Formats: sequence, C-alpha cells, structure tokens
Amino acid sequence: DNGRWDVVPVFYGTDRSKTTELSRIKYNSERAKRLELGRALVTIPKVHQVPLIERPWVYKLPFTSIVIMREKEDPTKHFTLKQLQALSEDEFINLVRNRLLTSDRYKDHALVFVHGFNTTFDFAIYRAAQLSYDLKFDGASFVYSWPSRGEISPTGYSYDRESAEQAEPHLRKFVELVAARSGAKSVSLIAHSLGNKVLLNVLRDFRRNTPAGVKISQVILAAPDVDRDGFEFLARNIQGVSGGVTMYVAANDRALVVSRRFWGGVPRAGDVPSSGPVVVAGVDTIDVTATSTEIFSLNHSGYAEKSALLNDIELLIKTGERPPEKRIPILQRIKTDKGDYWRYPG
Repeated sequence: DNGRWDVVPVFYGTDRSKTTELSRIKYNSERAKRLELGRALVTIPKVHQVPLIERPWVYKLPFTSIVIMREKEDPTKHFTLKQLQALSEDEFINLVRNRLLTSDRYKDHALVFVHGFNTTFDFAIYRAAQLSYDLKFDGASFVYSWPSRGEISPTGYSYDRESAEQAEPHLRKFVELVAARSGAKSVSLIAHSLGNKVLLNVLRDFRRNTPAGVKISQVILAAPDVDRDGFEFLARNIQGVSGGVTMYVAANDRALVVSRRFWGGVPRAGDVPSSGPVVVAGVDTIDVTATSTEIFSLNHSGYAEKSALLNDIELLIKTGERPPEKRIPILQRIKTDKGDYWRYPG
C-alpha cells in the first residue's frame, strides 16, 4: 500500500438479499428474511479528512439515471472495499476474537453502528469504517445493515420504515451474538434516524430478558426518527439496560427533514422544535444543532463537517463520564419542567 492508505476491518450483519456480480458479492435493498454475517476490509486514504467519506466523484443528469462522469476508484484518494466476505457464525466469531486480542486503546470493546434512512449496504460499511477510523477505535467495529432502498423520496421513506421494522429479530440476534459470543467485555451501540426504531425495540426486549453475560456499556441515539410519545415510553422501558443512554437531537438533521414531511410536519424524537427537545429521565439529551449530525448520514457536502460530535462520542465510549458537561465543559445545561438537557453553543 506504499503507506498511502490504511485498512480498517468492519464486521457486518445484514438481512439484505445477496447477489454475486463480477468478482464480488453485493447486498441489495430486497429482504432476505434471515441474518447473514461477514467482514469487509475498507481502505482509507492517508489524505482522508475527518469526518468525510471520500468516494469517486459522480455526476448524474438530474431526474434521470444517466451518469455522465465517474472518477475511477483509487485507494490513495478514496474509501474502497478491498474485500467483502460472507462468513459462518464460527468464522465470524473467530475473526472478531482475533481482532479484540490486538485491541489496546479500546481494550475488549465492540462498537455496533445501525444506520438510518437512505443508506445502501456499501455506504453503511464505509460509514462504520469512517467512524472507527476517526475515533481511532482499535476494538472490533460492527455495522448492522437493514434493507434500506438508499433513495430520498416519499416511497423510499415508506419502504425504509417498514424494512427497518421487519429487521428487528435479525438485529436482536446480531447484537446478542456480538454481546454474548465475541469476547468483548463492553459493547457500545450507535443508531441513526430510522435505525433507532429497531434498536430501541431490541433494547426493550433485552431489558426484560438480558442474555447471560451481556454488558452494554453505552447506547447512543442520533436524531431518532421515532414518534415523540412512543420514544418517551420506549426510553422509560430501556432504563438500566446499559451504562448510559445519550440522545443527540438536531433541528437540521437531513434524514429527519424528510421524515417530518412524511408525518405532516409533526416533529420526531430527534428533532428540536421551538418548544424544545424531548427530555426523559435516564437519557442525556444533547442538542447538537450547532455542530451537525451529518457524521451519521450521507455527506454530500464537499467540506469536512465539524468534528465536535466525534470528540464527544470518543470520550463517552472511553470514559462513560456524565453528566455531559463533565466531558465537554462548553455544553450549556438548560433547565425545563421535565428535567435538564444540554446544548452546544451556537
């Protein structure tokens, strides 16, 4: 590699349908109705800018599927998939355990990312690799990819919402496998937008019936695309399932903008309406509107977003320290009748 790129392993679980094209396997937006496991090796160029995902430049003619220009993939400039391999459960667990043996900075730690709306399988892998790389996370990095269509449209959103819901038993099996068999001593979970809906239901079941030996360290809910009242109920029902629950809310999260339109303008749990965000006992709500949640969704912007959120996630996973202003002294604590929440200064 001439020292011009690094390779990041990402372990995946998915219930997408698999096809084999040319020299590689692909996972599409159809539902396989079963859990498949595997490992991706992702190359990340040394010129990478936190927290972008550098990919070949593509120009599509508006309102058509005609692609005019496409740069050639180049590992010295782009994230690329060096290898994608489907694995049996035992092969998967062996590779994960080997990875954990080499962990030092995040000793015996597993990090599981559940993507949101409008995300293809490949992009979910790249996002998990980017999070892992930018957090300097040397534990075992996982992504769960449910069958999102990967398109922004009302029909794409409806499809994704139902696809996320039907993925619940497969995600439960995946999280149980990581927590109970990987050898990880702590497991942190991050979900974005629609991914929160599936994860919250899985955590609610875990709390009722925690599999033996499972210790969930941190749960991070980024801009949850969940009904506000439903969220309050679920949040009460997952108390005690982990070392802590942190919810990042934002008035400008792109996935939630689509969702709000779909729901006729009604704010979701991850939104910040003028009346303020959802505040629930047992959940640290942090308004990150001033710093952006784009590190979880598609970054079509050409500039590197602010990485304040990454810094907080790094401290949270490493130390679990709370309340939030102990980790991030610049946070403002805001009092409401329902309790306090925190906000990044604008």
